[in-house]
Amino acid sequence: MAAEVIASEGHQVALYDGMASVGRKFLLAGRGGLNLTHAEPAGVFASRFGTRRPVVEPWLLQFGATEVRAWAKGLGIETFVGSSSRVFPTDMKAAPLLRAWLHRLRHGEGVTPVRFHMRHRWIGWGIDGAMLFEAPTGPAAVQADAVVLALGGASWARLGSDGAWVRLLKDRGIPVADLLPSNCGFDVVGGWSPHFSSGFAGQPFKSVAIRVRGANGEDFVRKGEFVATANGVEGSLIYASSGLLRDEIAENGSAIFHLDLLPDYSAERVLAQVSHPRGSRSLSSHLKSRLGLDGIKSAVLHELLPKDDFQQPQRLAAAIKSLPIKLAAARPI
Repeated sequence: MAAEVIASEGHQVALYDGMASVGRKFLLAGRGGLNLTHAEPAGVFASRFGTRRPVVEPWLLQFGATEVRAWAKGLGIETFVGSSSRVFPTDMKAAPLLRAWLHRLRHGEGVTPVRFHMRHRWIGWGIDGAMLFEAPTGPAAVQADAVVLALGGASWARLGSDGAWVRLLKDRGIPVADLLPSNCGFDVVGGWSPHFSSGFAGQPFKSVAIRVRGANGEDFVRKGEFVATANGVEGSLIYASSGLLRDEIAENGSAIFHLDLLPDYSAERVLAQVSHPRGSRSLSSHLKSRLGLDGIKSAVLHELLPKDDFQQPQRLAAAIKSLPIKLAAARPI
């Protein structure tokens, strides 16, 4: 994208990539449908950037979700808004978009042709300020009027993102924030019991909501779904709050999110249904009949709630609407 913008102003651009082909991580993202952007209101979208919002929001006002969709359409790729307001290419594939994009850059359709240099891994600077690369033909030194570093994070090393650039910048006295897990899963304190893990790892919590207390005292609340893992949780709702949870763990050694198993039911309605006489039915059958609670939702209550609380309608109803789940650590990069 940087090459495209610079080349569109008539500048000569050379793009150096350490991998054998362009866009390896872009193609990997396409395995999940290629979520290009999000169609939610601009103010909500900007709020996702947390403390960086004042910096990022002016950029988004100039090039936000609408502009991303228009850019894709300019490459012949139609998009649609999914049920979660995420935006995807109509064919849910990354390769057609990438092919059209690279064709435009290489052949100069509306831009100065961009020169691509593959298998050129950047290894730092020379004494004269030249950029140094390991290349198929041996070491290479490149002088440029301006350089854009677009180096990714430290995940997916086999696709090129190994974080090796951090040392190169720090050695030059450039401050670099530590790379931390984000959009990541978490381990629950003590892990799940063998019964829960063997029976429900990999299964989703659907139509639930989570609440996380932010450092500023405001609650992050979102409805959606996430997945139980062998030792914890992952998935879209967890990823959306991962920054808050990660920072809370760093600050206090653990973090808690509250799980609402029935976000479409008021607390009063849940209490009324829990308190309804159940006759000879078991409590599990009663909760399934009155509230539709079964499967993994029922299992997590039995996993985390003391047995005595199941006999206390007030406590059981409160847990159904706000079950605390304590997390010990983010999954590592």
